[in-house]
Amino acid sequence: MAVGGQRRRPVVALYERIADAINDGTYPPGSTLPSEPRLAGELGVSRPALREALLLLQEDGLLSVRRGVGRTVNDSPPRRGFEQLQPLDALLGPVRVRALVRSREEPTDFTAQHLLAPAGSEPRFWESVLVGADLAVALSHEWAAPEDVLERSHPAFAQALAAEPAASMLTVLLDASRSVALTAHSHISATLLGRRRGELLDRPADTPAVLITQVVRVAGAPVMAAKHMLPTGAPALAVLQSG
Repeated sequence: MAVGGQRRRPVVALYERIADAINDGTYPPGSTLPSEPRLAGELGVSRPALREALLLLQEDGLLSVRRGVGRTVNDSPPRRGFEQLQPLDALLGPVRVRALVRSREEPTDFTAQHLLAPAGSEPRFWESVLVGADLAVALSHEWAAPEDVLERSHPAFAQALAAEPAASMLTVLLDASRSVALTAHSHISATLLGRRRGELLDRPADTPAVLITQVVRVAGAPVMAAKHMLPTGAPALAVLQSG
């Protein structure tokens, strides 16, 4: 388990370089990115590393893939929706949570957008694999809002996180919210695992997967955001929708 140390994973750093180029107008809305070989050369990175970062940018709504055109920059971030709030380990159970990373990292576009994390803050980041009887069934990336936000909006959650229990961050949040009203939204989409996530889940990089993006709020203030990856072969997931 990694605790502290590296603040930004290499794929996240590459993601941010491309996101910054999108935000500063190098790649304006509606434009098409250079081909993978050319972009990898311009950035000085390998094509596999670039492909991982591009996949994350596509999942987070910054890019779209158009057949015969390539990757284009979206005009605006996608609208985020949401369903029933339950820990993924409870929905997929019986599974156990295997903690891989418990650290802090600098904000990314994802945490800046969904947790309003300002530059210079270091939100808590947890990476966990959910393991069934004999197979990894999901990979979770979870971020908590910056400490000052949590201290104002949900101090019990901040205190519970500090103990770094062997559980998912959402489980910790729910356990710390017995008398706190939570609201939540999620977005479900299809994607591919990619190389690193495939290695963590013991699946090929091109394995199809379901991506669930979650944001949880207290009195309108976002306190937690997460991305959960469920590869082909994961247990069925029940989803409650309401209108």
